[in-house]
Amino acid sequence: MSREQLAVQRARKSFQTGKSKPLQYRIHQLKCLQRFLTERQKDIADAVKKDLYKTQHGTELYETLGLEGEINLAIEKLAEWAAPRPVEKNLLTVLDEVYVQPEPLGVVLIIGAWNYPWAITLQPLVGAIAAGNAAVIKPSEVSSHSSKVMEELLPLYLDKDLYPVVTGGVSETQELLKQRFDHVFYTGSSSVGRAVMEAAARHLTPVTLELGGKSPCYIDKNCDLSVACRRITWGKFVNCGQTCIAPDYILCEPSIQNQVVEEIRKVIKEFYTDDPKTFDDYGRIINQRHFKRVMALMEGSTIAIGGDSDESECYIAPTVLKDVTAESKVMQEEVFGPVLPIITVSGIEEAIQFINEREKPLVVYVFSPDNKLIRRVIAETSSGALLANDCLIHYTISALPFGGVGNSGMGCYHGKHSFDQLSHLRSCLIKKLNMEGANNMRYPPHTASKLGWARFLLLKKVNVGRLRRMAILATLAALAAFVVQVQSSLDI
Repeated sequence: MSREQLAVQRARKSFQTGKSKPLQYRIHQLKCLQRFLTERQKDIADAVKKDLYKTQHGTELYETLGLEGEINLAIEKLAEWAAPRPVEKNLLTVLDEVYVQPEPLGVVLIIGAWNYPWAITLQPLVGAIAAGNAAVIKPSEVSSHSSKVMEELLPLYLDKDLYPVVTGGVSETQELLKQRFDHVFYTGSSSVGRAVMEAAARHLTPVTLELGGKSPCYIDKNCDLSVACRRITWGKFVNCGQTCIAPDYILCEPSIQNQVVEEIRKVIKEFYTDDPKTFDDYGRIINQRHFKRVMALMEGSTIAIGGDSDESECYIAPTVLKDVTAESKVMQEEVFGPVLPIITVSGIEEAIQFINEREKPLVVYVFSPDNKLIRRVIAETSSGALLANDCLIHYTISALPFGGVGNSGMGCYHGKHSFDQLSHLRSCLIKKLNMEGANNMRYPPHTASKLGWARFLLLKKVNVGRLRRMAILATLAALAAFVVQVQSSLDI
C-alpha cells in the first residue's frame, strides 16, 4: 500500500471514530493551528524567503495575517454556523420541525498552490476543520521549502491522523487523486484543474476549483490616474506578479495610455526604488521554468517600462508593455508574473466587448468615478468577482465568497462560505405520529376535493415569524381584556 493510500486510510478511519464532530474538538484544533502560526512564524517566514524571496513582514502581511483572521472568525462563529437552520414551511408542515443541519462531508483533499504556499493551503483547512472533516493536506512541491516545513511542523500541532500532510510531486498527487475523497479542494491552473475534476469524477466526488485566468482592468479616462495607477501597480507587482487575482492587463483609451505608463513608472520607483533587484520587498519568480515562460510572453511586444532580468536569480523587473493587441503572445495565457500589458480600446463599450469575448475571469477591475459606468460593467460582464477602484482587497473580506466562474473555477470559500462549501447541508423534517386525518388528501383515491386541499396546503406559504407575532399579540390582547374585566369587577 502506497504512502498516499495509507494517509487517506488513516484519515478516514480517524474520521469514522467521530472525534472530529464535537464543536469543542474542532475549536481545539483551530486553536492549535493558531498556535502553530504564532509559534512557528520564523520557520514559515524563512521558508517563504527561500521560495519567493519575501521578507518576514511581507510573509506575515500576505500569508499569515489573513489566516489568523479566518481562524478567529471560525472560532467565534462556529456554534452559529453549525446550528440547525430553520426554513420556511407550508401549511402541511406548519406544526413540524423543519430545518437544515450542516454535517461534515468526511475526508477532504486540499491541494495547495505555490504562489502563496501558506495562505492558499491553510485557508481551506480552516473551513475543513470548522466543518468537522478530516483533511489530507498536499502542499505544492514547487514551493519546496514551505512544503518541507509544513510536513515537518504542522503534525506537531494538529491531530496527525485526521490532518496528515502528504508531500511530493506530480506522481504523488496523481496517486492521491486515485483515492476516494468526499471533497477535493484544488487551487492552481485551469489545465491541472481539469485533470483534478476528471479524477474526482471517477468517484463522484465534488470539487472546489480555485483557478485563475486573465483578469482585466479597465481605466476610465475621467478617473484620478495617479491614484488608480498607484493601486494597480501595487496589485500587479506584489509577490512579483504571482497572484491569481492580479490585474492581468489594462484596457484604456489611446489618449491616456502614455499618462498611465508615466504614472506607473513613478509608482514603481516610489515602491521599489530605482533598482528593484536590490530592494528587499520585491520578490522573485518561483523557478527558472516559470522565469523562461514569463520572459517568452514579452516577445514581439513594445516594452514601455522595465524588461530587465537575471535568470540566475529568477529576477524580472516590474515591466509594462504598451500598444499590445489581442493577438500578442502575452495575451494568449495568464501572465502570472511582473509583466503588465496595455491594450487600447475606444471606450467602455469596446472594453466590455473585449472582456466578454474571452473566458470568464476570476475578477474584473474597473477604475472610474462614474457609478453608472461601474454598474454597467457589473451588469454586462461576468466574473468571479468585480472590484471597482482598487485591487485585491476583496480577498480580505471573509463575508464575500471568493471563487471563480466558468474557466476561472467553481465553488467558493472564506469565512462561512468555507464552512458551507465543506459541509453537507442536510434537509431535516420531523413529524409526529398524530393528526393522521390531515394526511388523507394525499392518500388514494385521488379526488377533486382532495386536490383542492392539497393545492391550499402545499402552495400556501406560512410566515412563522408573523404567526408568532400574531399569537403574542392575541395573547396580550386576551390578557389586557382579562385585566380590564377584573378591574371592572373590583370597581363594582
